[in-house]
Amino acid sequence: MIQSHGQQPTTAAKRHLPLDEAGFLVDPELWNRGMARFIAKMDGVWPLTPDHWAVIYYLREHRLTYGALPPVSQICRTHGMERDAVRRMFGSCREAWRIAGLPHPGEEALSYMI
Repeated sequence: MIQSHGQQPTTAAKRHLPLDEAGFLVDPELWNRGMARFIAKMDGVWPLTPDHWAVIYYLREHRLTYGALPPVSQICRTHGMERDAVRRMFGSCREAWRIAGLPHPGEEALSYMI
């Protein structure tokens, strides 16, 4: 849940984020760390630890390099984390993808991001 490290984003503030109907960033080039913090607070994934940031940057690099979502097992193995670490930290792979500022991955990929 969101801890009291400042105010929660307002409904008006949420509307100013360049998100699509599903809540994904429209253009990953617009992403920055402040936006990641904002989305994380909005989604109740707070605070972001160094492990969160490692996953966020890995997701961004992999998506921007290969154009695809890496398997969760690959993310965890690369960072020496337990198999369910991403889900524990973010709640779901979908939330990690959103906080990383990546666009909608498509309906098929989204169905695997539980």
